[in-house]
Amino acid sequence: MSVDVPRNIVLLRHAKADWPQVADHERPLSERGRLEAPAAGEWLAKQGITPQLTLCSTATRTRETWKLAAPHLPRRPRTVYEERLYEAPPGLIIEIVNEVADEVRDLLVVGHNPGMQSVADVLAGEADGDARERLARGFPTGSVAVLRHTGSWKALEAGRARLTHFWSPHE
Repeated sequence: MSVDVPRNIVLLRHAKADWPQVADHERPLSERGRLEAPAAGEWLAKQGITPQLTLCSTATRTRETWKLAAPHLPRRPRTVYEERLYEAPPGLIIEIVNEVADEVRDLLVVGHNPGMQSVADVLAGEADGDARERLARGFPTGSVAVLRHTGSWKALEAGRARLTHFWSPHE
């Protein structure tokens, strides 16, 4: 596949987590989260977004979010559970995305805030409609940002993408 093709990076913040007496990495989804996660998958499918690869944090809440969202897509992408995404700052998230093979056209990243909102802000040089204003109001649990980038994944850097969609299950 040519490197000069449009690519989508989809950022999915994990759905609402519960707060039991466990380590943060092991926190499961709450009841509300178990409703938010499938809604995110349904929204992605409705938009025609079908990633070839999903990079998912190893935290319980991100894995559960992905497990509940994925069945709603027309086909399940290859999934890689990436330890570095847990509590990752935007620079590290971009580094991880830069490692993706150019055969992947659409990439889904399941992670945490503040990283998801920060990386969307950093990457988005431009935005469609009211997507930037909606993102600026926050990145609630279960929300999705879609950014379009033309070029290789290695060339993805600050300001080089266009924020095309921002969706939240709370709207």
